[in-house]
Amino acid sequence: MFVLAGLYDSWISPDGRKISTCTILTTKPNSLMASIHDRMPVILRPEQEAQWLDRTNRNVKQLEWMLEPYPAEEMYAYPVSARVGQVKHDDPELILPIR
Repeated sequence: MFVLAGLYDSWISPDGRKISTCTILTTKPNSLMASIHDRMPVILRPEQEAQWLDRTNRNVKQLEWMLEPYPAEEMYAYPVSARVGQVKHDDPELILPIR
């Protein structure tokens, strides 16, 4: 299990509707991910999670260092079904390695 850095906001649209939005932050890929994609999600370490979620923390420098790519040597990758690219699929087989 791991936590991805994200941003969330609720705002009122010009027509008066409450809009809730969210995004997952990305960063440059580490050496493992570079052959797969030109960016990767920002993965937080457990000791960073509380600091990232602290709404009172406005220290950009203190948060900025968390946006570095997660160390490649602490990850592994394997091929999975092309079905992962289709939103209509949502089942446990999506994370099984292709043989």
